[in-house]
Amino acid sequence: MTSDKYAASLEDIQAAAKRIAPFAHVTPVHTCSALNELAGGRHLHFKCEIFQRTGAFKFRGACNSVQLLSDEEAKKGVVTHSSGNHAAALALAAKLRGIPAHIVVPHTTPQCKVDAVRAYGGTLYFCEPTVDAREAKCAEVAAATGATLVPPYNYGPVIAGQGTIALEFLEQVPDLEALVVPVSGGGMISGIALAAKALKPDIRIIAAEPAGTNGGADVALSKMAGWVVPCAKPDTIADGLQGRLGDLTWPVVRDLVDCVVVVDEQEIVGAMRLIMERMKLVVEPSGAVGLAAVLSPAFAANAHTRGCRRVGVVLCGGNVDLGARGLWDCWIPESARRED
Repeated sequence: MTSDKYAASLEDIQAAAKRIAPFAHVTPVHTCSALNELAGGRHLHFKCEIFQRTGAFKFRGACNSVQLLSDEEAKKGVVTHSSGNHAAALALAAKLRGIPAHIVVPHTTPQCKVDAVRAYGGTLYFCEPTVDAREAKCAEVAAATGATLVPPYNYGPVIAGQGTIALEFLEQVPDLEALVVPVSGGGMISGIALAAKALKPDIRIIAAEPAGTNGGADVALSKMAGWVVPCAKPDTIADGLQGRLGDLTWPVVRDLVDCVVVVDEQEIVGAMRLIMERMKLVVEPSGAVGLAAVLSPAFAANAHTRGCRRVGVVLCGGNVDLGARGLWDCWIPESARRED
């Protein structure tokens, strides 16, 4: 039964866990002593959603949404707009149910994510890389096909599906004192916060947000203001974290997220590199934002996080675009680069 106050309840999330169990992976939790030392002796536990189907947490919410459709709704398929991970997740969830998936993506979407949508049988529609353009094209496709819209984050069944991360995480590591979750539109952190706070009211929920190069950290600004502050889409290497808070996710973020830690591009790339070098895991920039937050001076100084020793960090995705020249430019020393 959905909460009267929020778009999903603990009961919705528990029902989602049962619903998606035949399809989704229970992802592992990894640890790394080297990263514990870098984090000031904290015990870090990494929920590896990089091993979820489609390589990201998004499959949980997409699968729950597709499985909830009536047979009549399912015949007409589903439609969404996404910068990549939700697109692939919905395409696979639809394929597993044998229904069409219509996917609107910005033309700037990483090629690896475009290829994934095609591999899962989704029909692609390209648009300009703005929220308005994505929503307009999505509405056009929905009107033409009759498909059910499954938004990437501002949607109750998606929020409930993402909340299953917290159910698993707290079963795997029951004594966690804080959960650090990358944030943009807020679907994942809303689901996690709703589940975790219901099961363990004293746990701290920490949002990790990229600042971008244009000051687009709307979650941090909104938390400080107490209302949703309009901002430009963040210009950031973390391409999966360019959404905007919705009317369903904002109330949860406002009420249940304890604080927001904002990180810059250098911190994100540094965290990504540490995960790859020390943990031997492939993580995309968006997936590394949680570790970037934990290692930042702001995390150590924050009253909500200072005393937390057992910290869970969600590695939310591992879909790296290996063909992105700009990514490797961040890693390769200037002296070692060669012009093509």
